[in-house]
Order: sequence, then C-alpha cells, then structure tokens
Amino acid sequence: MKILLTGASGFVGSNLSSALDQKNIRHIDALRSGKNNSCEGQYFIHSIDGNTSWEKAFNKVNIVVHTAARVHVMAETHHDTFAEFRRVNVDGTLNLARQAAKAGVRRFVFISTIKVNGETTVDGYTFNEINTDPPENPYALSKYEAENGLREIADKTDMEVVIIRPPLVYGPKVKANFLSLMKLSDTPIPLPFGAIHNKRSMVYVGNLVDFIIKCIDYPAAANQTFMVSDGEDLSLSALLRTMRVALGRPARLFSIPASLFQMAGRLSGKSGVVDRLIGDLQVDSAKARNLLGWNPPFTAQQGISATIAAYLEGKRFEVKKSEGKQ
Repeated sequence: MKILLTGASGFVGSNLSSALDQKNIRHIDALRSGKNNSCEGQYFIHSIDGNTSWEKAFNKVNIVVHTAARVHVMAETHHDTFAEFRRVNVDGTLNLARQAAKAGVRRFVFISTIKVNGETTVDGYTFNEINTDPPENPYALSKYEAENGLREIADKTDMEVVIIRPPLVYGPKVKANFLSLMKLSDTPIPLPFGAIHNKRSMVYVGNLVDFIIKCIDYPAAANQTFMVSDGEDLSLSALLRTMRVALGRPARLFSIPASLFQMAGRLSGKSGVVDRLIGDLQVDSAKARNLLGWNPPFTAQQGISATIAAYLEGKRFEVKKSEGKQ
C-alpha cells in the first residue's frame, strides 16, 4: 500500500504524515512549493485547482488522502469569495479525483467538514451523515459540492470514496479559535461564561488521524460518509475550566445568562459568532463505531492536556528566544 497525502504541511496533514511514518506506511506528501522537481517522499505542486497535473504523483499509489483545502480566511481579499473556494475545494478536489481514478487509485479519502450539515444543532438534535439542504456558508458549500462530485466519480469508476466530516479539530500547534480560547484562558481575567452549559462535539487531532488511518483500507468504509468526534461533548464553561486547570490557573468563571450574549450578538450584527461560541453543535459518530469498530484512542481530557502542554512549551521557547536576542 502506498498513499498520496495532500495538505501534508497543514495541521491535520502534518499529524497524519507523522503517524504514517510511525506505522511504516509508505506515503508521498504533496506540498505547495515553487520547486519544479519532486524528491523522495514528496511531490511539489504550485497550486490546487482544476488545472493541476498529478500524473507523476501516482507512481505505485493506490490510496489518496485529500486533506488540502482552502479554509476560512479572516482578511478576505477576493471579491468573489465563493468562486475562490470553489476553485480549490471543488475544482481542485474533483480534478485530483478524476486523475486518481484514471491512474487506478483504489480509494480516495476526503476530509470534509461538519459545516456541510450546519453551524449549530438545536433541541438535542445531533448531526449525522444524512444531510438534506445545501449549506449557505461559502466554505461549507464548496465542501458540499465536492462531496457530491466525488460520489458521482465513485459511481462511474472503480475508485472507492470515503468522506469524513470532522467538527472542530484541536491538538498541539492548533490555531484559530481554539488557540484564542487558550490565550484567553491563560490570563488572570475572570471570564463571564460560567452559565454557558452548551454541548459541542470536537475531535482531538490524534483521534482524527487514527480514524483516517482506519478508513484507508478498511473494507466496510468504502463509499461511506462518516462523522467523527472524541465522543465527549463539552460546554464552553467546562472547556474553559479544563483549560485553566491544565494551565495551572484558577477557573475564575462568573455567570452571565446566555440570553444576554445572544442579545449582544443581535445588536452588534454578530449573531453567528455568538451562536458558534455558546450554541450547541453535536455530532453522532455511532456509524464510525458500529460499522468500523472504531473507538477514539484518546479521551478529550488527554487531548486538551496535550494541546495545552504544547502551547506552554511554545511560550517557553518564545521567552528563551527573546532572552537570547537581548
């Protein structure tokens, strides 16, 4: 077995690449670079879109794991945001898949997103693999269209497709919202989230990587879509308490009703941001457990502790580097 891994320099891709090395599973890491020539174990591309040539990447490859994607951009510069998401996440994905099928690749594992289902769940409802309405978010819609295109390719070729929709992924060196929460927790400031008892599913990157590896060659995974999570839904208040304990700080949470946060969101025009912070987002990963016999190897507590430990190590490194410049 030999794997072509796209997005190998990204958060999920780099963790997966390391895990494949540890398990002595042969793989080629596809990396974006200005280099023209690839080297042993690496394949360099300039960009991922409908025109990317992958022909030379498929030598003895029978599995593709596609983690590369255009994700949310905070300071968006493109006038037509959806067109840019579609160029990479739809055209780029389907171009890769068509070339893979033509080259005789047996299975294509696609890392999608829970946002295909939506941003929040309500009234105890949990997201599962069945979704009906196209999402409105440009990023999620591009993933939704890519999923549908991949299923069409699987129907018309001998290549199997596996789709994985993770919720928020965290772990050592995580960025974006989870990093912001760690930095907020790493302050003596009392935080007003003591009354936020929402339920949110997350997945530690070690658990996600373990599941991806399970899907690489497990027969029952063929042409299936899966949800994956740690199996432990945490509230914002519980997450912050866990973070502060791991950081060696007192919890210092006080309570402001969720309704006041929601009102502030409406008045500021940021209801979506507030909902993602204090609302529910629960996924049902029973299919992964029952069909594939998979169970997450790490608990949420272990994942958060490992993430905090890496964050603190990074802080110590920055301090030493700063002291060395003085």
